[in-house]
Amino acid sequence: MVRVIELLSRHPVEHLSLARIVRDTGLSRATAHAVLTQLTADGWTARDDDGNYGLGLNLLTVARRAEAAFPLRRLAAEPMRALSARRRTPVFLAERDTDAIVITEVVGTPSVPWIRAGRRLPLAPPVAREFVAWASDFERAAWLDRADPAHRDRLEAVLAAVRDRGYSVERLADESAPMLEALAALRNSPVTDPLRNRLGAMIADLITIDYLPNELGDENAVVTVAAPIHLGDTVIAALVTCPDTRLSATQLAQLGTATATTAGTISAALVSAR
Repeated sequence: MVRVIELLSRHPVEHLSLARIVRDTGLSRATAHAVLTQLTADGWTARDDDGNYGLGLNLLTVARRAEAAFPLRRLAAEPMRALSARRRTPVFLAERDTDAIVITEVVGTPSVPWIRAGRRLPLAPPVAREFVAWASDFERAAWLDRADPAHRDRLEAVLAAVRDRGYSVERLADESAPMLEALAALRNSPVTDPLRNRLGAMIADLITIDYLPNELGDENAVVTVAAPIHLGDTVIAALVTCPDTRLSATQLAQLGTATATTAGTISAALVSAR
């Protein structure tokens, strides 16, 4: 049942045939038919006149009830819209899911195509700095241990800078982002040490991690600025603005402060909602 609902949720405006559902879920035809019959009887799926299936209204009712258990997105919605309008830049919310980060809400249209709702990124160096900068010494050390040795000294300095100013800065060229994510995922999968080292070297060729205070110039390429959303002592999410342009040091500081202030507002709202 979960497989069927997940498949249909990936095609929310479509109705899929039984044959397509069988093929994409790997279920037998008999099992898929039985599951869809029950789901349709319960209103979780709907069957059209052509015999194809889509999401049902009762599933929407359940989903809305479930939102009460996850107040972050509801509480973040208005502050995100206000920040996006005020700064004239797209904004997205990234939530932590164990060892990954998931983009859950997007306001506006980021110019970088890989920024989209549902995108999943590994909680691994060099990304997720705004999640790790406020973590415990043990968690920071474990995260740094996963980094390429060539990056560790810089990452330590960057984490200190992120804590000091309250936000991280992504200076990656947009065309390099998908390649970086793919390399990072490969490097953290079961591979041989020589291949892992080679992948680390390739990542090093693509990026310069964040900005340190003495590296800011008259113009600075800024793709995203990310500030942490706290629940107690834990960073559970990040609020991310997406200027994808060149900013002066003053403009970057202003955007970073605005992003961090809004993230703080959302953090306070979460505490009040508990």
